[in-house]
Amino acid sequence: MAKNINNPNAERNEKVGEAVSQTEEFFKKNGKTLSYTGVGLILVAAIIILIIQFYSKPLKAEAVDQTYTAEQYFRAEDYDKALNGDGNALGFAQIIDEYGAKAGKAVYFYAGVCELQLGNAAEAISYLEKYKGKEPVIKARALACTGDAYSMLEDYGQALSYYLKAAEVEENVFAASYLLKAGIICEETGRLDEALDCYRTIKDKYPQSFEGYEIDKYISRIEVKK
Repeated sequence: MAKNINNPNAERNEKVGEAVSQTEEFFKKNGKTLSYTGVGLILVAAIIILIIQFYSKPLKAEAVDQTYTAEQYFRAEDYDKALNGDGNALGFAQIIDEYGAKAGKAVYFYAGVCELQLGNAAEAISYLEKYKGKEPVIKARALACTGDAYSMLEDYGQALSYYLKAAEVEENVFAASYLLKAGIICEETGRLDEALDCYRTIKDKYPQSFEGYEIDKYISRIEVKK
């Protein structure tokens, strides 16, 4: 009696043949749809490229150009015109309304500082918290200015939090000044140990800073209080 011998290759070939047949059948039924889908995807990609090339890039360039006069007013410390414009050129508030971040992430920083200098703490916080730039000095200053705005609102817990965040930003040349602000808040709110930590960090890490030259008197004052 002959034995039934299983042939793995034959079974595999049979399965491959079935898969090919099923694939061919699928393309026969759906070929037109797939063709239309492929063409549609190409058209979508082409439209996206055209939008970027002929709309987004020119709009971004226009937005950046609009910031020039506002930045000039900012450097001249004319914060009202920098923020609100001069009747001819737009200010940062208008630039943000019209272009948003297309004008560059720094517009939120500039607008926030302007509001802070004009005494509008809540508005300053709103702008500064939207700044998402990575440049260390501006990033740290944005955090510290947010702390200043909270100090203006007498929310010292939030102010302290932002000063400490500002001091922790790497490659931040103004870290000592932010630590000093944090230390003063701690001292004035009775958190003497935390104040002393801030002052000693300045002494240890930033002895060559302006704050570093003056920090011993702050440390001595805390030690006397304790």
